[in-house]
Amino acid sequence: MKARGLLFPLLILTHQALQAKTLEQDYPYLETLYKDLHQSPELSLQEKATAQRMAQELKSLGFEVTANVGGFGVVGIFKNGPGPTVLIRTDTDGLPIKEDTGQAYASKKSMKDREGNLQPVMHACGHDIHMTVFSGTARQLIDQKSNWHGTLVMIAQPAEETGMGARAMLNAGLFKKFPRPDYNLALHVSAELQAGDVGFTSGYALANVDSVDIKIRGEGGHGAYPHMTKDPIVLAAQLIQSLQTIVSREIAPIEPAVVTVGSIHGGSKHNIIADDVNLQLTLRSYSPEVRDQTIAAIKRMARGLATAAGLPEEKFPIVTIQDEFTPSVFNHPDLTQRMTAVAKKIVGESHVKEVRPTMGGEDFGQYGRVEPKIPSLIYWLGSVDPETHKKTLAAGKKLPSLHSAQFIPLPEPTIKTGVKMMTAAALDLLNGPESAQRK
Repeated sequence: MKARGLLFPLLILTHQALQAKTLEQDYPYLETLYKDLHQSPELSLQEKATAQRMAQELKSLGFEVTANVGGFGVVGIFKNGPGPTVLIRTDTDGLPIKEDTGQAYASKKSMKDREGNLQPVMHACGHDIHMTVFSGTARQLIDQKSNWHGTLVMIAQPAEETGMGARAMLNAGLFKKFPRPDYNLALHVSAELQAGDVGFTSGYALANVDSVDIKIRGEGGHGAYPHMTKDPIVLAAQLIQSLQTIVSREIAPIEPAVVTVGSIHGGSKHNIIADDVNLQLTLRSYSPEVRDQTIAAIKRMARGLATAAGLPEEKFPIVTIQDEFTPSVFNHPDLTQRMTAVAKKIVGESHVKEVRPTMGGEDFGQYGRVEPKIPSLIYWLGSVDPETHKKTLAAGKKLPSLHSAQFIPLPEPTIKTGVKMMTAAALDLLNGPESAQRK
């Protein structure tokens, strides 16, 4: 009994050592892939070349690959006998930001957006790291295919930044034309955690995100005769002030919510009272009830102020909820606990962090909402150079955030940690109790 008890840990250590060696050997390829992707970002809904690269990565490993799923979405299927079906997702799009990191491999790319405007493009949200870890994980899992049974569904999703990609892939039949997952997994780089760390949030992790346009209409005229007008700029100012009371006075204090007016445009000259003013808002929440309550309050306030100003109903404000809605991400608590335990074994307990929910948005949450709901988890992958992290915080300064022109992950050990963690997560699910039941 003692001999058998000693042999089992020895086998685990030997397997881990072999896995680490394999990843070590594969790392130069992954680093080159990362730098190629970093220098070749593409805007949302235009990820043609990126999708082709991800498709080729999967094809070269023996996946059955389908391209152009919901736009430039890629689906790779690898069936390895009876067992659970695990979906691993990466996002692929870049952002219209001019990179200012000073890296030798910095993006210098520009491309036209959907409106025809030439834009600089950068992977300022780490999707290049996501794709590299995605590819590295696929390579590891295929290399170890004798150690697991089940089905891998690996998807490269476009248009995450607009909140449209996940919905487009689902509408294109992702869970009808391809195997329906038992679990959904994804990761996102963190601009706050050190490279080598991973972070987990149980329950609500990322927020509902709504973009709202409000056109406030009035009756324009000469700035010298305001009594002859209905000034939409004054109405806009009143509405902006009123909107601040939604979170502070209408939403329950324990329910997170944000209402931000990000843009206001109106008028053309000093002495002209305009006919209308346009506002752009972003709304953040977790629960659908708070989301609905916030939207209803905005519409009520807009109409109320127009009524108080004496405007006829045909000139009431027009409130438009844009079709870019991103639902909140809910990390299944049991799955989160299970993967946290895996992480502690893989990267060490000191490198596993509990991360508070954020009001950022991520459309990964869509995949877990399809009835019957699928246990899903997105976790954080530390990417900040530990020395930079230490010096920056010690100086009382702030680290570059996601979507910053200065944000740049430290490739090593970020990529290695990502591949180790995602590979271990997939293996745990593929070899779990569910797998034994299906053999």
